[in-house]
Amino acid sequence: MKSIVTFFLCLVIAFCVGGSILPSPVNAQTTKDWDKQQPGRCVKTVNINGQSFDDIATIQGFECLFYNVLQIIVTIAGLAFLFMFISGGYKYLFSGSESKAVAAASSAITSAFIGLIGVIASWLILKLIQDFTGINVTIFKIPGNP
Repeated sequence: MKSIVTFFLCLVIAFCVGGSILPSPVNAQTTKDWDKQQPGRCVKTVNINGQSFDDIATIQGFECLFYNVLQIIVTIAGLAFLFMFISGGYKYLFSGSESKAVAAASSAITSAFIGLIGVIASWLILKLIQDFTGINVTIFKIPGNP
């Protein structure tokens, strides 16, 4: 029975780790999506002495960087919740009548939900600030040309 649990736990870990290791496009290096939304915002073409240089970074490139980092953080938070919830469920399922194991499993599940509620609450607080002040605080924008 213990080997079956170990197998499924290793399978879940392999899927979580394997999904993060597989190659995926790096959004900071592709400018197609950013050019459609705001042309010349993060990178632009510069002409110097008749020579054209493409994809020159601008200070507004921090907007793109911040957006990409935030996407990664949200993904990691979601995967952490999923992993903690599944591992806590397995611990709870196979704890038997051991009170310490039940308490540890219950604590893992509770911590997973507290983390998820914290992420959701932080977004709701930002939206509440936006509603009261009228300033869109959920969009990071550096003033400047284009």
